[in-house]
Amino acid sequence: MDTILKVDQIEKYYGNNSSLTKAIDNISFEVEKQEFIAIMGASGSGKTTLLNVISTIDKVTSGKIYVGGNDITKLKGNNLNKFRREELGFIFQDFNLLDTLTAYENIALALAIQNIKTNEIEKRIKKIATDLNINDTLDKYPYQLSGGQKQRVASARAIITNPKLILADEPTGALDSKSSKMLLESFLQLNQKMEATILMVTHDAFTASYAKRVIFIKDGKIFKEIYKGNDTRKEFFDKIIDVVTLIGGSLNDAL
Repeated sequence: MDTILKVDQIEKYYGNNSSLTKAIDNISFEVEKQEFIAIMGASGSGKTTLLNVISTIDKVTSGKIYVGGNDITKLKGNNLNKFRREELGFIFQDFNLLDTLTAYENIALALAIQNIKTNEIEKRIKKIATDLNINDTLDKYPYQLSGGQKQRVASARAIITNPKLILADEPTGALDSKSSKMLLESFLQLNQKMEATILMVTHDAFTASYAKRVIFIKDGKIFKEIYKGNDTRKEFFDKIIDVVTLIGGSLNDAL
């Protein structure tokens, strides 16, 4: 298998000697090409910190993180910017679309920054718009789009550069149930048809049930991992709920 992400014994501390908090406590795991993984945990468990250090928004205190075999904890300056631009795709809870650009222009911007030729940009956007069913939104501005449409445009922007890894931070957090389901079906398309590797942080068991593997974080450590395997999504959802209950979360935290 082709290992896309390797997290090797990472730790993250905040504060100083008089008040030190260990947000990540010796976490290690690997993500293979075309995996779709959800990370779950209660508020304060360390799951967001984990996403932040993988995305290079924050730095680890110790340990190594490899993306495509390269140690990203050593990257600085232009090399770090290049990595973020070319190797990672980001999908945020609040979409982060530019209000003054159309959906097409928001998606195209990621390619224009890489100096991709106009005809190639048009070709790529046409394909991904068809795959994600957003052809009728390309000429519209973000304020003219529903939450679900905005999130699918944001997903298109994240995948358009063919990044090694897509990071999604609570992608359904701002969506209603119908839009959430449509977005998650789009994630499945990204994962299965376009071979995207997705690492998604979520507090929501329904959202996590679309993944192939769920990693549960508690007190900065990996508490448990479960795999979907041949389970139906309903069966996998039930297993996720069982672990959430075991951790000590309530169903209100998981649904």
